[in-house]
Amino acid sequence: MRYWAFRVSSFAVCIVAIMNTRRACAADQPPWLRVSSDHFVVITDGSLKQGHEVAARFEQLRAVFGQLLMRNRLRMAEPIEIIAFRSDKDYAQVVPLVNGNPTQAPGFFLGGEDRVFIVLNLFEPDSWRAIEHPLAHYFLNFNYPPTQPWFDEGIAEYFSSLNLVSKTAGLGGDPELNPAAPDTDLFGNLLAGSPGKSFTEILNNPVWLTWPDLFQMKNRVVNGREGTHRTLFYAQSWIFVHYLLSQNRLPDVGKYFDLVENQKVPVEQAVQQAFGMTVVELDKTVKDYYRSLKGLQDTLQIAKQPNHGTFDPSISQVALPFSVDDVATSAKPPQTGEGDALVQEIAVRIPERREKAIEKLEALVAGEKTETAVAHRALAWAYVQKGETAKAFEELSEGIRISSGDPWVRMGLALAAYHSGEHGAKVQGLANMMESLHIVLQEFPDFAEAYDMLGWARLLGGGANAAVEAMKKAVELNPRNEQYQLRLAQAYLAAKKFDDATATLDRLKQSQNPQIAQTAKKSLIDLPFLEKYGVPPVQESAPQSTASAAGSKDASQSERKRSSGDSEDEDDETPGKPAGKEPSFDKRPVKFLKTTLMSVDCSKPPAAVLTLSGEGKTLRLRAVDYKEVPVIGASEFSCAWRGVPVNVNYRAGSDLDGELVSIELH
Repeated sequence: MRYWAFRVSSFAVCIVAIMNTRRACAADQPPWLRVSSDHFVVITDGSLKQGHEVAARFEQLRAVFGQLLMRNRLRMAEPIEIIAFRSDKDYAQVVPLVNGNPTQAPGFFLGGEDRVFIVLNLFEPDSWRAIEHPLAHYFLNFNYPPTQPWFDEGIAEYFSSLNLVSKTAGLGGDPELNPAAPDTDLFGNLLAGSPGKSFTEILNNPVWLTWPDLFQMKNRVVNGREGTHRTLFYAQSWIFVHYLLSQNRLPDVGKYFDLVENQKVPVEQAVQQAFGMTVVELDKTVKDYYRSLKGLQDTLQIAKQPNHGTFDPSISQVALPFSVDDVATSAKPPQTGEGDALVQEIAVRIPERREKAIEKLEALVAGEKTETAVAHRALAWAYVQKGETAKAFEELSEGIRISSGDPWVRMGLALAAYHSGEHGAKVQGLANMMESLHIVLQEFPDFAEAYDMLGWARLLGGGANAAVEAMKKAVELNPRNEQYQLRLAQAYLAAKKFDDATATLDRLKQSQNPQIAQTAKKSLIDLPFLEKYGVPPVQESAPQSTASAAGSKDASQSERKRSSGDSEDEDDETPGKPAGKEPSFDKRPVKFLKTTLMSVDCSKPPAAVLTLSGEGKTLRLRAVDYKEVPVIGASEFSCAWRGVPVNVNYRAGSDLDGELVSIELH
């Protein structure tokens, strides 16, 4: 059935593709197709067959990684779009530059606040292999608890040896002998000193790191970038994971991490308890295992021969759960002009290509036949990076006019609203931000960043309990993101859930991120005062790192800027200040209620009185200025609402039953 689903969709799209091709030929431009599988979207100017194969290969990569981690279901908590260029020339227009020249990597991974772009050069065979290492990190982030660097890099290197053929996958070979994946960093940039020694050559050296030293090494990422992988740290991490997977000892790794991370057991003792051997015995066992892999030495000898031609360094084969033809896909051409806009949407995110991309996007939105929502949202993203949020809102308004349901236009609107509060300014469009995030989450229900931003908006609007609900979901979907955890702790504090806040802050005070650890420690010191008096102690000059709930999100943004290669001043590395101040703690708790809105009395503007009824009780809430009330599920507050199911956040006590904080319509 999956096979025939592809065949039927292929037949159906052929007619559309032919028509699209004729239109494209008239304009001397290649046609574009959007090919969708269960978990991936591929946008390509190549053929339908090529687009289907790329989607199918990534479905296979996802399935194999799930098998490695023994996970039946893998979360993808940040959406991925794959852009596949059929031409080497077209690919070279967007690939990152090194010393002014395009890198030689056949694919690169481009992360961001909103989504991940994977860009491939179909002119090169098996270009998807260049993405295996960063894709492994992506899957680990959303599907495995925080671990020590050796495990993450060992898994990523083992996975980057994967070679997919018709019905099997080759595994276990030296990833540095992979001819399809040059020595690159996470962003496809060739690293200094390449080429270097392979892992096999490095491990043939009798001197290895001691296992306690390896296990305690810190992450080698600098400014969001990994250094060269051709080091003893990567090689030894790879062979140890190689051993663990071959011997089905991955559950022992979980025991080890629990001992050293949670119970604070010394490394040597934890190795004995988790793996059933001393450190000395572990050293001998892993080295003996390495020496038993004769295939590694054989492929190394082949690689050293001049003009050796193409060869597969894999030393084992596993059956794939499904073939390329088994994967069901559907395809349709995007709207006219969207392909060119999408190319510039990628280019604008690469710092060295940004200015030219902005010029091209401005030309696209000015053209009668080339204006698209894609061009407007890409231009808005660039304006947000420049701090020109007013221009960003203008572009996004035009994008919504063209395609109101485009989730990336809506996500762009939410990001623009969030960033409008930087540098002490008032956040603009908070209610529209929440409405847009609900639209985004309808399209991508596992999108962790959207939940975190929704929680931030709710907290800023005074709805602490609703904020907790959204932030808990963000942490569930992305358990490694400590900024999300810190934001959740601050929401717990605002909601007066002090036990939950204490448990979260106790974990975060041990963070390797000094800003997060400092903020958590400071919050724990202030907590008794907050619990007793309902407000935090007044600080003469509060450190920026503890300034606001929004601050942790800006720390996350700084990390994203560094990971995408953006330069920034030292001052920008400290948490920012959306809305100028932390959402204030009112001594009255914010209460949450699901009920029915019976009527709204706006006879004394700008005030309004809402009459709510549910479970035999009637409640009357006052809105001091109904135009300022955050509204979710509608474009604005209406005095004509009658008999509407709603969620409300309110503070009890006033001349009526309470004061309205926010309202959400169903």
